[in-house]
Formats: sequence, C-alpha cells, structure tokens
Amino acid sequence: LKNQLLTDHGHNPLMKKVFDVYLCFLQKNQSETALKNVFIALRALIYKFPSTFYEGRADMCSALCYEILKYCNSKLSSIRTEASQLLYFLMRNNFDYTGKKSFVRTHLQVIISVSQLIADVVGIGGTRFQQSLSIINNCANNDRIIKHTTFPSDVKDLTKRIRTVLMATAQMKEHENDPEMLVDLQYSLAKSYASTPELRKTWLDSMARIHVKNGDLSEAAMCYVHVAALVAEYLTRKGMI
Repeated sequence: LKNQLLTDHGHNPLMKKVFDVYLCFLQKNQSETALKNVFIALRALIYKFPSTFYEGRADMCSALCYEILKYCNSKLSSIRTEASQLLYFLMRNNFDYTGKKSFVRTHLQVIISVSQLIADVVGIGGTRFQQSLSIINNCANNDRIIKHTTFPSDVKDLTKRIRTVLMATAQMKEHENDPEMLVDLQYSLAKSYASTPELRKTWLDSMARIHVKNGDLSEAAMCYVHVAALVAEYLTRKGMI
C-alpha cells in the first residue's frame, strides 16, 4: 500500500486512517513497554513517509509534535528520554529531508504545540520538561554527522525560544488574577512573533479566550478581527486570494 499512502505527499484518506491509529496509541494511557514500542513504530513511519510530515499541510506534523511533547513532561524518566529522542529524530529527519538546509516545519510546529500545551497541560515547563529540552540539545551536540552544519545551533535556538515562552507563561501565571496585565503579557508575546503568522495567531486566539472568559466580548472580537486580517494578509502574500 506504499504508493497509495504516498499519494498527494501522504495527505490522503488512507494515510489519515493509519496515522490516526498511531495517534490513538499516544493519546490513550499505555504501559511503559507499549509506549516504547509505539515510539519505535513512529520512527519507522516518519522514516518511510517523510513527505507526510514535511510537505503540504502541517496538520499531521502538528498533531505528532503535540503528543510527543506531552510525553516530554512524563513522570517516568525513561519515557521522557524516549520522547525527547523521538522529537529529535523528527527534527533531524526534517533537516535531512530539506537537503540539510533547515527544519523550519518541525521548528514551527514544536513552538506552536508548546504554546497550546501551556493552556492544556498542568505543570508543563517544570523541571521534567526542562530536562527533556536538555536531552534534545545533547542529542544535537553529540550527533557527529551534522556537527559542522547549522543544525546544532538551530536546535539550541529552538530550545531557547521554548524557554522564553515558558518564562513568559510563568509571568502570566503570577498575574492570572489581573486580567489586564495578563492580556498585556500575551499581547507582548504575540508581537514578538510578528514574523511568524501561525504563532501570532496562536497567542491572539489565547487572548480572545481570556477576554471571553472575563466577559470582555468587544475586546475578544477585536482579537478575532486581528486574526482574520492576519490570515487574509498571509493568503494574499501566498497568492491564494
């Protein structure tokens, strides 16, 4: 079924069903042994069908990054290590797929996933998650094959950006009972990603949810208008409208 799975760079109904099965294993509680085997199976999937994750739509890459990052915060050190190494493999494979130029697709989806996880997972960004970031950095520094490329420094930049988001979130936590200060911090974070529309949209959506929660519906509407303008501008530049 390989040819069918590769149709449209892997963005087809059959691959979607196969990928959903893999994703289901990550989303349900599994034993440590089962999870390790799921991680091994995912490596094989990524290796055999790289275009599914690195070309066309980013939905599968995004969903995978989100689930792997959750395991980077696992209470079990062995699972954190396996998850960190799988995420590194996803980035490294992306780098190879582009002819050792960049891993922009995975870089972006990891940052977006971290931004989403902050709202969804309690305790993300603590010691366990920081240890996982260190494992990813160590993998890049110890990978001799790509030692003389930009990859190790790009990985370091990614983990630094993640830590910046986590620090900003910690500040938000301190001001969670001060809606205006909280939104100001989120707005600053959204502005810092002016060059990355997807990330700016993520934080504007988050701001809108806070406004709705506080009953500030006109402010929430302004956020969504801003998002709509951002999407329209992006599509215009891409020549899609």
